[in-house]
Amino acid sequence: MKHKCDKCDKPATVHLTEILGGKKIEKHLCEECAAEEGITIKANVPISQLLEDFVLQAAEETETEPEITCDVCGMNFSEFREHGQLGCPNDYEVFSPMLEKMLAQAHGGANQHVGKVPIHADQTQKKQNAILRLRAELKEMITAEQYERAAVLRDQIKEMEAG
Repeated sequence: MKHKCDKCDKPATVHLTEILGGKKIEKHLCEECAAEEGITIKANVPISQLLEDFVLQAAEETETEPEITCDVCGMNFSEFREHGQLGCPNDYEVFSPMLEKMLAQAHGGANQHVGKVPIHADQTQKKQNAILRLRAELKEMITAEQYERAAVLRDQIKEMEAG
């Protein structure tokens, strides 16, 4: 469905959704009217460019921090900023303060992503956790040579995985 600009009836190219007081408010504006309201849109900017700009912005803000180097892979934070990739799992711990700062900037002050969760995600996670617990118990029963209980657990796991 094509929308017209809420202000001038030209074809709308900027679509905004705001939630104020629990009410959803949609705005449809042409580029000119959006610019008048102070909304600037960068057209056709690849996601890689947005990520690179984000990392470079964070890099500029952390320039004054001392250089930290991972003792496992030898990567320093400057190399991460340059390439946009960490060198090993230990880097998450080593660079934690800087990474948390970057995440907080990306998420408007929070260092944790808060977004939509699929409807069945909670049930799926509970099911996966239950299967993991059963598998751990199954290993214990096999080690303890309690094969009858192990067979029951095996069947429970197969049943849960099937549906």
